[in-house]
Amino acid sequence: MEAFYRTHIALIDTVESPVRRTLMDEIDWKDRLIAIKGSRGVGKTTFLLQYAKEHYGHSRKCLYINFNNFYFTEHSLVEFAKQFVEQGGETLLIDQTFKYENWSAELRQCYDLYPNLHIIFSCSPVMRLTEDNKDLQDIVKMYNLRGLSFREYLNLHHGTQLKVIKLEDIIQNHANIAQDICENHLPKDFQLLNEFSEYLHHGYYPFHLEKRNYYENLLKTINMMIEVDILIIKQIDVSYLAKIRKLLHILMQTAPCSPNVSKFSLAIDTSRATIMNYIKYLKDARLLNLLYREGDVFPKKPTKIYMQNTNLMYATAEGDPKPQDVAETYFYNTLHACHKINATDRNELFVVDGRWNFNVFDHYDGNVGFHLTACGGFTIGEGNKIPLWLLGFLY
Repeated sequence: MEAFYRTHIALIDTVESPVRRTLMDEIDWKDRLIAIKGSRGVGKTTFLLQYAKEHYGHSRKCLYINFNNFYFTEHSLVEFAKQFVEQGGETLLIDQTFKYENWSAELRQCYDLYPNLHIIFSCSPVMRLTEDNKDLQDIVKMYNLRGLSFREYLNLHHGTQLKVIKLEDIIQNHANIAQDICENHLPKDFQLLNEFSEYLHHGYYPFHLEKRNYYENLLKTINMMIEVDILIIKQIDVSYLAKIRKLLHILMQTAPCSPNVSKFSLAIDTSRATIMNYIKYLKDARLLNLLYREGDVFPKKPTKIYMQNTNLMYATAEGDPKPQDVAETYFYNTLHACHKINATDRNELFVVDGRWNFNVFDHYDGNVGFHLTACGGFTIGEGNKIPLWLLGFLY
């Protein structure tokens, strides 16, 4: 136990979290079993350690553990939790949960045996916590940690204290909001659109701060998503790795696209049903976003497939992606964090929460019609024309 405490203190003393994630204030920390879901690279470990540092400091009431530790090859989580509680422990932070064979059942045991123990654990987005999980579905509270929003990116790089803005407020008052941000909350002569362009290129994953080639790091992360989050956690035979990688490569070069499942099936020599399963796996790993019409869900074919975020587009495209594709991908990604996004049967691209129809354009050409429109290429909008960057303040 002492070795775990020494590691815990060393980690929280060295953790660097230059921007405070909005999710930190959205979680009800009184809940006894909390899951932090997020794709690789979005900062789940840092988030857990920042929570420990902010709420407990060096107190022995909180302890971070990682199932990478070989201790757990011979000792059970329930046994460890018992020792922790007996020594006055209150909050157990668990990382790399999927590497522990009986994680689900033993989390339930800990919940039932130790009513004063709080457990917060990180998990892959492909892990099922509520659907088909009889151990946890009635007790776990699940939260999603996403990549950095444009708002968080600005706060990170410029020390600003920009706040979250609700979509309804943006729709009703976007011109005044944008003007206030530009005039009162950003440095003088701030090149907002240049910053937005950089965010689209390399701002979504916090590891862009590391002194390594960002896109090489991102490619490694993508491969880990496939090899670990899909193959290992989903227990898919490694012989299918080449097919999944090939399908992802095809989608990387064509998304956003209306999927031609028959063509994909021929390209990687597998059945249409298997193609749809692979697409679902890639979506669950947060490599893709699937756009459906209202009422349609998997296993129906989506209306359109997008990359999950714009950084993935720049990392994998053969040449620069089309600006219009980038604009649509960004819109889907940033709205999807807090809202339901569907395809619309009308002329617009998206319907949000079944309530607002939106068109999206990569630049403002002065003629976008009478519907809500998110446009790139300008700072302050007017009427129904909303600057695309401002939607990055939704979380």
